[in-house]
Amino acid sequence: MEAVSDNNDNWTTQKRGRGTWSSTESSGPSGEVRIGRASDSHFYADADVDGTNIRMMVDSGASIVALTRRDAEAIGIDVDRLPIAGSANTAGGVVPMRPVMLDSIDIDGIEVRGVQAAVIDADMGVSLLGQSYLAKLDSVKVEGDTMTLR
Repeated sequence: MEAVSDNNDNWTTQKRGRGTWSSTESSGPSGEVRIGRASDSHFYADADVDGTNIRMMVDSGASIVALTRRDAEAIGIDVDRLPIAGSANTAGGVVPMRPVMLDSIDIDGIEVRGVQAAVIDADMGVSLLGQSYLAKLDSVKVEGDTMTLR
């Protein structure tokens, strides 16, 4: 993990209600993951982030992966040693961000290496799986209550 310095003005980090988590399941052809919609209407994935299982909300409106402080620390990131490098515009206002480069994010075998992320110093409640991961996939498709990652 290394620090990166990018400002990202397109964040979706408003506080989310607590719903039942959906499940991430590998099905269909190799390299395809299907995620069911949770009762709060969002999609959640169990991601292996630098070797640590983190529950993340899939957020195609977030420019990069946004980690909560709790999740960043679970991964082994010393958040207080990261410099604050700009701010992020969120639904709740402008908040400081601490950019990092993650070695990898893997969701049921769909791995992306060298993923830009930021630790957000705000009470997001859940980490966000944003475009720095999603844009590197072949496709992200929602049909009804199922999201398919390829």
